[in-house]
Amino acid sequence: MQALSIANTQSTPSIYFDQAANVMIMKGESFPENAAKFYAPAMEWLQEYLSTLGTEKAVMQFEIIYFNSSTSKIFMTILDMLQAEVEKGKNISVLWLCDAENETAIECGEEFKEDLNCLSFEIVLV
Repeated sequence: MQALSIANTQSTPSIYFDQAANVMIMKGESFPENAAKFYAPAMEWLQEYLSTLGTEKAVMQFEIIYFNSSTSKIFMTILDMLQAEVEKGKNISVLWLCDAENETAIECGEEFKEDLNCLSFEIVLV
């Protein structure tokens, strides 16, 4: 499976998903005009990846400075997908990286974390 690499723009984050390293990274700002269209390749890659993931540890890392409500829905869908795989016994964790002074990003991370019951979700202040 080939790695997915999407460069950031003014309104979209960089996305780097790598099966060989078992790491998925999204970094930047996210307020695309059509979030579903922008994130479609990442969602497709993620579904295929999760179907082949074995017992090895996988990490999803978000380092999003700002995102809009349509992006929030996409992120929750991704987190739900990851949680469903953890419920099946897979070893997946999430790192939510944010600036210690970005209260909005911290609060959003806390809200996502509250909605999850078995997916490891750690808020990391940088």
